Amino acid sequence: MKNIGILGSTGSIGTQALDVIRKNRDLFNITALSGNNNIDLLEMQAIEFKPDIVSVFDKDNADILKIKLKPYNIKVYSGMEGLINLAKYENIDILLTSVVGMIGLKPTMAAIETGKTIALANKETLVTAGSIVMNKIKEKNINLIPVDSEHSAIFQSITTDSKKEINKIILTASGGPFRGKKKEDLLNISYKEALKHPNWDMGRKISIDSSTLMNKGLEVIEAKWLFDVDLENIDVVVHPQSIIHSMVEYIDGSVIAQLGISDMRIPIQYALTYPHRIKNDIMKLDLAQVSKLTFEKPDLQTFPSLELAYRALKEGGTMSSVLNASNEILVELFLKEKIKFYDIPNITEKILDIHENIYNPNIEDVLYSDNWARVKVKELLNI
Repeated sequence: MKNIGILGSTGSIGTQALDVIRKNRDLFNITALSGNNNIDLLEMQAIEFKPDIVSVFDKDNADILKIKLKPYNIKVYSGMEGLINLAKYENIDILLTSVVGMIGLKPTMAAIETGKTIALANKETLVTAGSIVMNKIKEKNINLIPVDSEHSAIFQSITTDSKKEINKIILTASGGPFRGKKKEDLLNISYKEALKHPNWDMGRKISIDSSTLMNKGLEVIEAKWLFDVDLENIDVVVHPQSIIHSMVEYIDGSVIAQLGISDMRIPIQYALTYPHRIKNDIMKLDLAQVSKLTFEKPDLQTFPSLELAYRALKEGGTMSSVLNASNEILVELFLKEKIKFYDIPNITEKILDIHENIYNPNIEDVLYSDNWARVKVKELLNI
């Protein structure tokens, strides 16, 4: 029986993880849950799974939950301190970090410090502080298991302990809702159009990132740190069917790929059961029905966000933190209809241009540059 804690249990990944756990009660026990604003759902989850503790960021919401969960003897925490306390909780074997944004960095680091296995679905942790996080993972000699479908696919496709045997990592991208479109087609599109991902059921922020290809750019940065590969050895290929989730090319020319239907419960389940696999009732892949698999190069003219991610990774230091923070706040503004689609990459590029890079940053430098970028975006937009 594995004790599981989930940071972000009310989000897309968190709810799907609970679906996996719900069907395998003999294997998993929920001991900690955290949510953001959806306290009604968090309350329902807490009553169903009876964790020892829950955490919600807003103190007023936490006070409401304390009253509602009092009959169940569940401790309720709030704020960043509450997330960190949850992450450090001794009765957690695997912490699934599925919150969106920089809010996941400190709790994840706290969990690593206490020696927990990390099932990572929070991109920002490695995008902004990859070197720091992976060095700490090695120091503590613990497992960090990727949950994103692409990185899970790479994780499953690596068959060697020797980095020298790997020639290239190939990340697949669906192309998002605007694959095949040109820049002039997208100048005035709405956030509602951008949210219509053709294959995956994802949260709003990640869906917008998929529409700009920034999501793939962030995954390139993640892959560099997760698998200790150089930028020039990471390729991106658009694969609209989303059947091959990513591939590893070896020096002998062999390419190992992981295939499956587009269902996040598969990589979530594997992260929780690793190194073993268990049965589930998820629909299995029928290649004859799929019929064909196609591939194409990403269009960097129409989707410049991917190239910005390559730039940030190449320049190193705090550039990835600035890239992530700028994009995060610009996506939020786009969802609020305060900016247009191409303002996201255009303003992100301006922020990268004026940032004074901090090389070999520590956590405080990462957090400083994150805050700096958010402030600078608002200054440029006069918000």
